[in-house]
Amino acid sequence: MAGGIRENHGDDLPENHEINVTPFIDVMLVLLIIFMVAAPLATVDVNVDLPASTAKPSPRPDEPIYLTIKQDLSLNLGNDALPREQLAARLDQQTDGNKDARIFLRADKSVDYGEFMQVMNLLRDAGYLKIGLVGLETLPGSVAPPQGAAGATP
Repeated sequence: MAGGIRENHGDDLPENHEINVTPFIDVMLVLLIIFMVAAPLATVDVNVDLPASTAKPSPRPDEPIYLTIKQDLSLNLGNDALPREQLAARLDQQTDGNKDARIFLRADKSVDYGEFMQVMNLLRDAGYLKIGLVGLETLPGSVAPPQGAAGATP
């Protein structure tokens, strides 16, 4: 029969229709090692004095919830003093248990960054992840207004 199909005659190997993934796995392992080495180098470890923000403030909700850290490290929710142990319960009471409510956090200029982060951790532990930081609004190229000046916005 002329032009027929050969069935395993001779030294030819049969065709294999499977994808060889070994080179793909090798490339992925090399990339994994590269990213594992490069990731720690991408962190920033530089001391910096952050400037005031000139960004436009986001729109304020109808009834904003302000949590204030005063100079003596005491907390105020709105205008009421609040012990740290009662923060979660009072926030749940004020927000009716809505964990998606935005909490506006403001702190005195002299509050230590570590203390500020402790309060943010208390908020996170209570389930409140939408936290807005409040600062003084300044114009581009201008100096921040003096303490107690009008114009403090979230």
